[in-house]
Amino acid sequence: MSNNQLYIEDLYEGQEASLNKVISDKDIHEFAKLSGDNNPVHIDDEYASKTIFKKRIAHGFLSASFISTLIASKLPGPGSIYLKQSLKFLGPVFVGEKILVKVRVIEVNIEKKRVKLLTECLNSEKVIITGEAEILVDSKKNL
Repeated sequence: MSNNQLYIEDLYEGQEASLNKVISDKDIHEFAKLSGDNNPVHIDDEYASKTIFKKRIAHGFLSASFISTLIASKLPGPGSIYLKQSLKFLGPVFVGEKILVKVRVIEVNIEKKRVKLLTECLNSEKVIITGEAEILVDSKKNL
């Protein structure tokens, strides 16, 4: 067992975790290479200057991927299994900006070993991504 692993019996409504991440130019280019998403709004300054954003933006799924990081590392932590994720993208992230990634427990189902989380990414206190995740979590009874 990892020191950060929580079991379904450890979880309660209102429980929260967060992390901060600065989205770098390198992050954007590596995500484009890994995902194959080479949309010029992400990687081409000249192209992006002609869009509604006026400059390059990070991939929405790059920012959203840190929700997975938070779930896997802190709440519920190692051993948890993603079952579902809904996402609504509300605003851009530009190169060099810091996002705050937050998850909050909104429902615990001990019998089914599932937890629902409110998942959010914020940029300067403005919600830029919101959604819900459903996670399968081990039980202490399985030990």
